[in-house]
Amino acid sequence: MSKLLIATTNPGKLAEFKQFLADVPIEIVSLSDVSIHRKPEETGKTFEENAILKANFYQKLTGLPTLADDGGFEIDALDGEPGIKSHRWVNPERESSDEELITYTIKRLTGIPLDQRGAKLRLVLALVLSDGNTHTVEAKIRGIVPLKPGTHRTEGFPYRSLLFLPEINKFYDKQLLTVAENEQYNHRKKAVEQLKPIIDRLLTS
Repeated sequence: MSKLLIATTNPGKLAEFKQFLADVPIEIVSLSDVSIHRKPEETGKTFEENAILKANFYQKLTGLPTLADDGGFEIDALDGEPGIKSHRWVNPERESSDEELITYTIKRLTGIPLDQRGAKLRLVLALVLSDGNTHTVEAKIRGIVPLKPGTHRTEGFPYRSLLFLPEINKFYDKQLLTVAENEQYNHRKKAVEQLKPIIDRLLTS
């Protein structure tokens, strides 16, 4: 069975990738499975550049086809901030904690009315194959940032406590959505679904 390396240290992301690829006959391998603890310097200026950079980095280290992602939160009223700085928005010298990011976001939007608080989570996946061929896809989920964050927290996903989906009156969090709602709205699932035909064709043939 072919192997596919999922290049993330976020256990929540890894679990989602495994779930969404469960029907593809490949062996999912994590960074811990191959004892890799190094991280590339994310010098890209876009989500796509960073996703490709990470996928290339780990593919060259392991020789395995590698899937990596990059994404973040984009707030309309802040001209798309935090964008690629989503995890270093509070302090550019280090990754911020979930609570720091949630508190800072609400503070930055002080005084901005609800009808101007549109936002989206955007994600780019990069698949780098053993021969160096690269495939990228993008997905997003739009909503609004309410005046107060949700009370539920999922570690490693701070912005899901900030993105509210008015059409279903819920925050965008896997634990709060029904199975059907997760199927419909999960933007990582939407991105993976776009890549599945490529993975199926090139890795399982």
